[in-house]
Amino acid sequence: MLPFRAAAENPERHLTLEEVTVKKGKKEKYTKKGNPAVAFIEKVMANRNLTDPKKTNPYYSYGQYERIKLGLLDFPIDSTGSLGFLAQYLDESPLSGGKVLNLTVKEKVSDVYFRREPETEREVVRVRNRHGLDDVVADASSMQEFANDILRPIDLYDTDDITILHTKYVSPLGRVATDFYKFYLSDTIADAERGDSLIVVSFLPHNPSVPGFNGRLYVVKGDSLTFIRRAELRLPKAANINYVKDMQIFQEYDRAPDGSRLKTKDELLIELGLLGKRAFASRLNVFNSHNFAAPHDSALFDDPRPVIEPTVTDEKIVNYRPADSQYGEANMDQMMSDLDKKKWIRYSLKVLRTLVDDQIKLGGRNAKLTYGPIFSTVSRNDLEGWRFRGGLNTTGALSHHWFAKAYGAYGLKDHRWKYGGELEYSFNRKEKHQMEFPIRSVKLSYSDDVDKLGQSYSATDAFFTSLSFTKNKLLTYKKMAAVDFNWETYSRWAFNLQLSYQQQNPSRYVEFTDGYGQTFDRLAMGLAKFEVRWAPQEKYYQSSKSRRSISFYGPVIRLTHTLGPKGLFGARYWTNKTEAGIEQRFWLSAWGHIDLTVTGGHVWSKSDFFSLTTPEANISFFFNKKNFMLMKPLEFINDSYAALHMEYQARGALFNYIPLLKKLKLREVLGFHSIWGHLSNKNNPALHPELLNFPAGASPVKMNGMPYMEFNVGIENILTFLRVDYVRRLTYLGSPGVQKNGVRVSLHITF
Repeated sequence: MLPFRAAAENPERHLTLEEVTVKKGKKEKYTKKGNPAVAFIEKVMANRNLTDPKKTNPYYSYGQYERIKLGLLDFPIDSTGSLGFLAQYLDESPLSGGKVLNLTVKEKVSDVYFRREPETEREVVRVRNRHGLDDVVADASSMQEFANDILRPIDLYDTDDITILHTKYVSPLGRVATDFYKFYLSDTIADAERGDSLIVVSFLPHNPSVPGFNGRLYVVKGDSLTFIRRAELRLPKAANINYVKDMQIFQEYDRAPDGSRLKTKDELLIELGLLGKRAFASRLNVFNSHNFAAPHDSALFDDPRPVIEPTVTDEKIVNYRPADSQYGEANMDQMMSDLDKKKWIRYSLKVLRTLVDDQIKLGGRNAKLTYGPIFSTVSRNDLEGWRFRGGLNTTGALSHHWFAKAYGAYGLKDHRWKYGGELEYSFNRKEKHQMEFPIRSVKLSYSDDVDKLGQSYSATDAFFTSLSFTKNKLLTYKKMAAVDFNWETYSRWAFNLQLSYQQQNPSRYVEFTDGYGQTFDRLAMGLAKFEVRWAPQEKYYQSSKSRRSISFYGPVIRLTHTLGPKGLFGARYWTNKTEAGIEQRFWLSAWGHIDLTVTGGHVWSKSDFFSLTTPEANISFFFNKKNFMLMKPLEFINDSYAALHMEYQARGALFNYIPLLKKLKLREVLGFHSIWGHLSNKNNPALHPELLNFPAGASPVKMNGMPYMEFNVGIENILTFLRVDYVRRLTYLGSPGVQKNGVRVSLHITF
């Protein structure tokens, strides 16, 4: 494969696409039937596979330069003020001509290799540069993943939808394009550079509020394959997209001797607005050195890594920058150095990093210790009252393989200390923290803390989510010592084996008694839990304490089995439990998406209620789409269950047609949550007095064949960040102390 050519051979050109407006008299009567533009675009769609280089060649490779920019637009700079020095670093927006202060610039030069049989793609990065605030305010690698995901490269031919900013836009070459868009044959122009003529096909959506584009496709005239030479797309101003003031896409294609289309340029430009401030984002990909020969080193296809990073390289990325890069990325390092000299800026960035990471660095940028999580410093529950927590964590600056955490907590109501700690050894080197992908480690941990029965503990450990609308006294004290073996692969398989000792201790609200009246002051068991998880297309933002998924384009499947022998550490019964689940987002093009989670499990053994299955109830004011909002903790205790959580975020599929709601850019949400369960006779303490009684405050209901069901109807995008849901319970309405309906809120920030 030929090396990626230097930037001087690829001068960058910026175009400006004006708003597409087509008028035919006072009242346009557009028709799809018999429209020559529709017939023409359908021919373009029909020929897409005939020009696809990945379908017509056994091998395909090319070189690419990629640049992602994020910055502030029209940032006020007084040349005589404290930030006057930033004037020398201003760039320019190709959309509005406004001045841009770049905050981060990511550049990459790589070679991409594709093999058709078996289908495999590998990207070999030759040189990568990151400049700006990435590593100052967040995890740099996670920010790279996030930027790559929200500013994804676009292939008009390859997909029915264009995905940008976690939003699906109908592609002008998609399956529903001729129903979604109005198409017009608007012009024929000469392409002086290549000596042929281009037919201009203009298009615009029937409803500009629904995510789509105005634009033009330039198709080579007289070409039997209806080859697209250039594409220009622009977001309509009326589109129901948050924060985006302008967005344009430009693509250019060449043709190989065999007729294959070769993308040579893909550029995305976005101007955004929030709270009166404006920002700019762009992604530029330049492609060349296209080749259809097998690579010299075919072993690269055997490498498990989809992106193969360089080790040490002497190459300079400046050699590959487009010719118009006069400043911007070239001077980012110097700008960051100048900013760091301003004490108030340095401290402001530290505060921002602290809020993003939920951690306080105890030291400089390369601190060896952090305090956190800070949002769990104060919380509340009915057993402890106000709870105060403090914790310390080591970082990669102390060791690239060894990591430790420790915390202590104290409740003002129970006057009791809780504590925990862990020590983890990573087999692979970590730069910043132990959560960096892939995790391949062994971890020892111990904790003595509160156990919230029937709830997700992590969802109630922070201050705001710990506030609830009802009292909950179903809390015990739990000691746990564990060793975890974790192994992740580049194909997104994850394996975990946990060996643990667990001891439950009663609290003043929950006693352990059996049907004979015998009281137990502790219940201990030894468990082995094995979990396998597969998430083939998952990407996430990772911090030192957690991961948050940032891509939703494939399934997440998990299978767990837990086994604990009777008699080990005094265990009263066997524990033998299997659980499985699958999560999947189903995209409905510009009309939103459906999130579906299905889980199920079965307890094979005779066990006390601690080892049975309990749905996760959420008694806080905050909505969580994977919890049951109107169920009491431990309201249902089963040894077999199947659960469903389904939510449809419609992105204004209905509201976009109602004038006032359309103007407010409100969006509708519908959800349904259900669980069916069964408690067999062998695990029913009413039939077996030797089993532990269910906690007195729980009053669990035995399911009678009818599943528990609730639904939610919500409005999101209130002021672009607030969501309010009405929740209604549908079944088991006669159970004591239940709420039949309620209102929940959540923060939901999205484009």
